[in-house]
Amino acid sequence: MTEHALRVLSYNVHRWGDDRTALARVVKACAPDVMLVQEAPTWFGTRRKRRAMAATFGMRYVAASARNAILVADGIHLTGIRGRRVRRPFVRRRLSFIATQLPGGVVGGQVVLGSTRLAVVVCHLGLHPHGRIHEIAQVLTLCRSFGTPYLLAGDINEEPDGPAWKRLAEEGLVDLGADAGPTFNSATPHKRIDAAVLTPQLKGRLRHIPATREDLAAASDHLPLLVELRP
Repeated sequence: MTEHALRVLSYNVHRWGDDRTALARVVKACAPDVMLVQEAPTWFGTRRKRRAMAATFGMRYVAASARNAILVADGIHLTGIRGRRVRRPFVRRRLSFIATQLPGGVVGGQVVLGSTRLAVVVCHLGLHPHGRIHEIAQVLTLCRSFGTPYLLAGDINEEPDGPAWKRLAEEGLVDLGADAGPTFNSATPHKRIDAAVLTPQLKGRLRHIPATREDLAAASDHLPLLVELRP
């Protein structure tokens, strides 16, 4: 239970494959209570890698679905954890070759802030422009299933004029990053494709990322979003 504020960091960590030392500096500087990870390390030794990554941040790995993961700081208790795989379409590539995308997923859990129980949820939408609208519907179904106010954050993989963002607005969610600037790529940001949205019952804002440009560019190909929630 947190009485004063909850700091939630949403970050696509690019499979933990870039400068891990710079990434650890960025995360530690943000001092999150909860970290919503996209593109968490996977394949061989998935859980071991994710626990090792969390340890470099001084956090614990507690939940995952596909390549999304949730980490928490000491003293933060995530309850009611639930996740689901997200169905994705085939993607047609050059030379008439058809390949599937990597599995999609969404995962969340509940925390208590003051007297409010709320959910924190992370997702990573796919590359198919028409498929994303079906994916976001599945994500929102899981968000609603908590029966509480919620924060949803993740890599939307499209800019704010796209259909997935419009669906989030139709749901009545507040876009915390509307004036925050681009999030991709980290070296020369020119697209806002990462989101942090919340139900109107919650009070939240984006905070400045207290890290150097050099560390942000080296840590991942995305910039993080740091959300502060208050009772």
